[in-house]
Amino acid sequence: MFAAESHTSRHHIAIAAMACLCVLLGGPSYAAGAESLFIAGATYCEPGVSGPGWAWTDAGHLELDGYAGDTIGADGDLVVTLVGQNSVVESQAPDADISQCGMEVWGDLTLSGTGSLAASGSQCAIHVSRALVVDGCTVDARADGANVTGEAVAGVIAGDMAVRGGGRVVAFGAAPAAGVYAYGLYLQDAGDGSAGCGLSVDASWLDAAGADGGVACTGGSLVSARFVTPVGGAFGAGGVVDASGAMAPHVVIEPLGATAPAGETDGREVPGGAGEPLVVPVLPMSSPVPGPRRIPSLSPRPRRQRQPRQPRRPKRQ
Repeated sequence: MFAAESHTSRHHIAIAAMACLCVLLGGPSYAAGAESLFIAGATYCEPGVSGPGWAWTDAGHLELDGYAGDTIGADGDLVVTLVGQNSVVESQAPDADISQCGMEVWGDLTLSGTGSLAASGSQCAIHVSRALVVDGCTVDARADGANVTGEAVAGVIAGDMAVRGGGRVVAFGAAPAAGVYAYGLYLQDAGDGSAGCGLSVDASWLDAAGADGGVACTGGSLVSARFVTPVGGAFGAGGVVDASGAMAPHVVIEPLGATAPAGETDGREVPGGAGEPLVVPVLPMSSPVPGPRRIPSLSPRPRRQRQPRQPRRPKRQ
């Protein structure tokens, strides 16, 4: 249902190219982990490097400790350990052709640790081609839809997603222009059949909002967790739906028996651990649409194209 189009392959060109360049320059080939890393405006072909707020310790492990900078991209599986408060934003450099995302990983991504990550971008804040796991940390992912036309916007785009270990996730997508579809969380197949497009939440928090759907997926499971919003929420064929079967624009999941922080009574805020709560804007509830809402195919595009092209409109399934 969410099969990626050839457009996704073009999206991967920039990261694949830098991986190939690393090999040509004599960089080692790793059996597991990322083959290359793009961070703080530079490309690295092998681990053992670091900079302000970050350290790439081995091929499969990146540590962020107070990092605040531009896009992070990796070609291959990556585990990111978060220490303290971290933030990543879509690169504004004129030669940054990776994507319209704050963080992009072509493989599996695990975010863990005791810290937090705030990511932002125009089309998506975090893009993972396969599975995204948030384990025990706090993640705030927001896409503002700036300069996006005729496409879809989502806070998080991934193949599958799991939130566990008491993790806390906020995902928000905005659609400031007509013809743009907005989702909080969008799970899609990368095109190779490796993703199940499913969401699982195990004793953790998720707050996702978008005018066209809080969570778009083909199925999911809750373990020691429950839907707070929408009332009577359930996993439908196209995502989380309300009691009437319509796509829910705001989805809140919390652990069973969880106690809301002071001042929180309706699931609109996800506590951010240290510092202020992470707040998702509350979207106005439109008139219910009979039956589940159809979800367009979503393929994040490269941030800039050297040749002008016509904007691609999302396909109705």
